[in-house]
Amino acid sequence: MYASGNRQIDGTRGCEGYVPAVREQPAPRALIILVGIAAAVIVLYGIREVASIAGPIVLALVLVIAVSPVRRRLAAWHAPTWLQVAVPFLIVVLVLLGMVGILVISATQLASLLPSYTAQFQRLLSDAQHWAITHGVSNDVLNKGLTAFDPGKIVEFAQALLGSVIAILSSMFLIVVLLLAMCLDAPVTAKMLTSGTGNGARLVPALATFAHKTRRYLIVSTVFGMIYAVLDVIALTLLDVPLPLLWGVLALIANYIPNIGFIIGLLPPAMLALLEGGVQKMLLVVAAYTVTNVVTQSFILPKFLGDAVGLSTTVTFLSLIVWTFVLGPLGAILAIPLSLLARALFIDSDPAAGWAQALVSGKLPRG
Repeated sequence: MYASGNRQIDGTRGCEGYVPAVREQPAPRALIILVGIAAAVIVLYGIREVASIAGPIVLALVLVIAVSPVRRRLAAWHAPTWLQVAVPFLIVVLVLLGMVGILVISATQLASLLPSYTAQFQRLLSDAQHWAITHGVSNDVLNKGLTAFDPGKIVEFAQALLGSVIAILSSMFLIVVLLLAMCLDAPVTAKMLTSGTGNGARLVPALATFAHKTRRYLIVSTVFGMIYAVLDVIALTLLDVPLPLLWGVLALIANYIPNIGFIIGLLPPAMLALLEGGVQKMLLVVAAYTVTNVVTQSFILPKFLGDAVGLSTTVTFLSLIVWTFVLGPLGAILAIPLSLLARALFIDSDPAAGWAQALVSGKLPRG
């Protein structure tokens, strides 16, 4: 055996002389990583171009996974197949229609309510300007700050929010059709995932694990998100903040956004409380949200959720950035399920990707 250049040549001498066997070296690891990154960028940009279709598809898939325990329970009771399809489908559709209805009504009320706070907004600006001058802030800095706080921008924000709700309504038909199709295929798909867990291929077990983790994450997050939202609605009602139901639904939706969901759900009611009753009411809203968030999301939720997600804090934050860039606001809500799907497809299904599993989960492999 001898080496020549970049090739390793093994030889054996037979009856007709020396017969070399050439074994090429594998591609460099750096080249594989660069090609993988380039392919991922191309795929993500491609998904971004069809985000209006890809987003509803992923949302429908996640919703079907969430209600799959209902279908399994009906199957265990030997219910007819049409009932196993109809009941989960109706549950999801009713929940979607209820949330969209609340958002439409509340967003319309918000758009008509905000212009009435123009006087309060101007008074707050005057008070802030007086406070800044007494503390030595120059007039140039104040003028730049005042131009940034235009009351008309608040109305534009309300109109943009209403436009986003209308966009959700326009995609509801596609989501409902996809839900129906996936609910029809759910019994067969479940049997395929169950029957495939014992064979040599790791993709099917990885997808089954993805479905289990996604379902657990959604169910637990929804239950505690509803508790968190109800507590926020009660607090806002007691503090007499306008549109408490809208802010409760926003808190529930923002609960699915990792890391920054609490801030997204807090800012609108806090700003409205500032306009309604001044700094004191705003601080009370912040305190109420903080207490309910700490109790439900920081102390209780981790004990029930456990290691269901299997993603480190850094990977979770990066997934939020990536999927928001690809799919927009819907990508922020679906960041965790999408990352779990990517992990199942590219990491959990690969026997040689144990190092990647430890990297994305933030835990060393056992043994």
